[in-house]
Amino acid sequence: MSLELCILASGSSGNSTLVRAPGGVMLIDAGLGPRVTQQRMKGTGVKLEEVSAICLTHLDSDHFRFSWLRVAVQRQIRVYCSNQHAEELRTRAQNVFADEPEAPVERFCELVMGFGRKAFEPMPGVAIRPVAFDHDATGSQGFLIECQGSRLGYATDLGRVPEHLIERFEDLDILALESNYDPGMQLASARPWFLKQRIMGGAGHLSNEQAFEAIRKILIRAEEQRRRLPNHIVLLHRSRQCNCPDVMRKLFAQDSRIAQRLTLAEQYQRSEWLRPAQGKAHIGEQLTLAF
Repeated sequence: MSLELCILASGSSGNSTLVRAPGGVMLIDAGLGPRVTQQRMKGTGVKLEEVSAICLTHLDSDHFRFSWLRVAVQRQIRVYCSNQHAEELRTRAQNVFADEPEAPVERFCELVMGFGRKAFEPMPGVAIRPVAFDHDATGSQGFLIECQGSRLGYATDLGRVPEHLIERFEDLDILALESNYDPGMQLASARPWFLKQRIMGGAGHLSNEQAFEAIRKILIRAEEQRRRLPNHIVLLHRSRQCNCPDVMRKLFAQDSRIAQRLTLAEQYQRSEWLRPAQGKAHIGEQLTLAF
């Protein structure tokens, strides 16, 4: 077993992804509460008590819920986020539990680990290189995750595709990228104009077309450099109001390289384990959900 990925939930109601490696199990984002996370893990061969770290893309409520505070302290789960977000997370934890003096806020704050531009190691043998993106006022982080030669690129909640994403997300086994909305559906929706501007204005979310173009650039770059193509391409954070699986499949099927590798992440149903081409199933895992 090298590096494996299972999307527990992806969307505006909560985001959480399991990453499993020989050194342990971690979560990218914790936008589901611990109980729902535990339920969603059924059949994966992984239990909640095995999670040793949480890496946060940013602090929106659909990416981190404060119901994790007591669980993190009880199980000594380290919470990694950018240096800027780390200070904000500690402050918000103190504010959220201001009326609960018995809540172990200080102990939680000690578990919050800030990172800068350099790689960090949330689990033994797993190196994560942050990739900064524009998203709302304080930005978000994507991750290039490496373990025993396996490489995973993960990026969601980015308002545009910077050139450094294309450069960093090379030679991947698994590529997970946001594909949030269809522009026509967004413009035709009943959402207020200020929200449409926020989403489409370059610091909100990626459209299907932006994601499609970014993925094509990554694949072209890989072919030009004679690097491997991802075994899996996962589309994250689909809007339930302003996007549609059929619309997405029709667009991404225009490139056969993408179509044969495509997984659409869901809000209320986990994915199967996604792994490098040479990866083998883990004992105890139920292979479910074909996309």
